[in-house]
Amino acid sequence: MSQRSCLSVILAAGEGTRMKSAMPKVLHAIAGLPMVAHVVKAAEAAGATGLALVIGHGADEMRKAAQKFAPKAETFVQEKRLGTAHAVLAAREAISKGYDDILVMFGDTPLIDAQALAAARQKLAEGAAVVVIGFRTPNPTGYGRLIERRGKLFAIIEEKDCSEDEKKITFCNAGMMAIAGDQALQLLEKVGNDNAKGEFYLTDIVEIAGAQGLSVVATEASFENALGINNRAELAEAERVWQARRRREAMMAGVTLIAPETVYFSHDTEIGADTIVEPNVWFGPGVRIASAAKIHAFSHIEGATIASNCDVGPFARLRPGADLRNKAKVGNFCEVKQATIEEGAKVNHLTYIGDARVGAAANIGAGTITCNYDGYSKFFTDIGEGAFVGSNSSLVAPVTIGKGGYIASGSVITESVPDDALAFGRARQKTIPGKGKELRERFASAAAAKKKAAE
Repeated sequence: MSQRSCLSVILAAGEGTRMKSAMPKVLHAIAGLPMVAHVVKAAEAAGATGLALVIGHGADEMRKAAQKFAPKAETFVQEKRLGTAHAVLAAREAISKGYDDILVMFGDTPLIDAQALAAARQKLAEGAAVVVIGFRTPNPTGYGRLIERRGKLFAIIEEKDCSEDEKKITFCNAGMMAIAGDQALQLLEKVGNDNAKGEFYLTDIVEIAGAQGLSVVATEASFENALGINNRAELAEAERVWQARRRREAMMAGVTLIAPETVYFSHDTEIGADTIVEPNVWFGPGVRIASAAKIHAFSHIEGATIASNCDVGPFARLRPGADLRNKAKVGNFCEVKQATIEEGAKVNHLTYIGDARVGAAANIGAGTITCNYDGYSKFFTDIGEGAFVGSNSSLVAPVTIGKGGYIASGSVITESVPDDALAFGRARQKTIPGKGKELRERFASAAAAKKKAAE
């Protein structure tokens, strides 16, 4: 089957009015990725060599978004919504290019997996002309039933048209199907609209193909594969299912999740074996974590690279561009952005490191800030290997702290510090005996006078 070409036609023209959103429904995200992009990824994983997106509502927005998740996809506009078969035929130009297999998918079913699509393609390779993907459920109410006879699919009957016996059937239509490329156009063109809504239904090709003596079969996938999104509640349910899948994958790959249900992954999160993730951790897009790292509770990480044996959190925030090298530590209530924390360096607590390099084995004291922004431009701070920055220091970029440099606590550093030098950047302390008592008495008197005046 690997030699067979495949076109995936993804129907994404629905308005999604029940989402109560100005944004096209299929662009709402699951795990940080538009739901239609999940469908694209599944199609590509199942071997699709061509992609056709059928769009409608928000066409310009859809095209712009598609450039990110499906840059090679062709887009076709369904000007009028006249049914699913009509929607597929909007991609006639792509279908006519002679693909061996045509996969018809829906942009609002983001949990479809590649295995279900590959199984349908396999049936085409074995000679079927139409393959319908179905699922079984103990509560089939509302779904079209798949009617099979002698191992072949005879018809798809909508529930309102089912007899009492047919309503008892638990094998239901997931909506997606695979069609032999050399039969697709002629089958689609024979679909009529002689029904109450005057629409062209894709499901009709089952009976059309059967009447021509073509082989029509069904394959079975899990109910989750068919889960469609129509409102925000269903979007949240799909997110829950996706996260549960991903957590299990991570744990089976050797990652320890102490409280799995509290950890949230992005669509592209990568975590190496023997990494431990404590409760209530959120991973945004672009996170790569090597083996044996430890991510403590309540950390928020996105766009970051974390090497082996690093220690992060609790309550740490790693923003895009954070690059932690082997055995680096970023502790509680620290924020790192567009900065490299080199091997063995420590940023332990209450610190902001942005647009910077912290050299190997350097130590950054509590309350340190790299002052990297002047309101218009960003500037770089370079902290050398083995440097020690005392607590409550402000490093005003651009500035360099040399290898082995030592910054006294409470300093404001505005000039570069040579290797192994000690730098102070604070006012000299002055102590005036009895002055504290005098100030307290003065302030208390003023407060009493103010209160009396108010009365």
